[in-house]
Amino acid sequence: MLSKRTKMKLINWWPPMLGTGISLKYISKDFSRFDVIMKLRWYNKNLVGIHYGGSLYSMCDPWYMFILTANLGKKYIVMDKSAAIRYKKPGKGTVKCTFQLSQERISEIRKEINEIGKNEYTFLCEILNSDGEVICEVDKTVYVRKKDFDWDVN
Repeated sequence: MLSKRTKMKLINWWPPMLGTGISLKYISKDFSRFDVIMKLRWYNKNLVGIHYGGSLYSMCDPWYMFILTANLGKKYIVMDKSAAIRYKKPGKGTVKCTFQLSQERISEIRKEINEIGKNEYTFLCEILNSDGEVICEVDKTVYVRKKDFDWDVN
């Protein structure tokens, strides 16, 4: 059976990631941080020669869901719900993004879900160019609920 870490590394071969050139470069031991990069290639640039917006969004898609799923455990359901993207400047060359939640924040989310059963959380993703400038912001909204949440009560 594959370890959680090995499964995460295999995401680089998942067609949506492979097809856009997105690459997972780092996973923290506690699965609270993921570092992702995307190089500008002929197959992920738009007509004006910069990163295609859909690829920039895809770069941010699953990571907060993965962080919460790995850290909250099997008693919780975690799903991506929505996103909003804001372009700040043209994306050229290699771009990168770090997705991270502190263990304190994860504990706060767990406590809140245990008290109220379900909630949505929005996290800001900042995609940076090689100079460290923000080229794009993505707000990712993630839905979290307890598996045994009673829909009739709340």
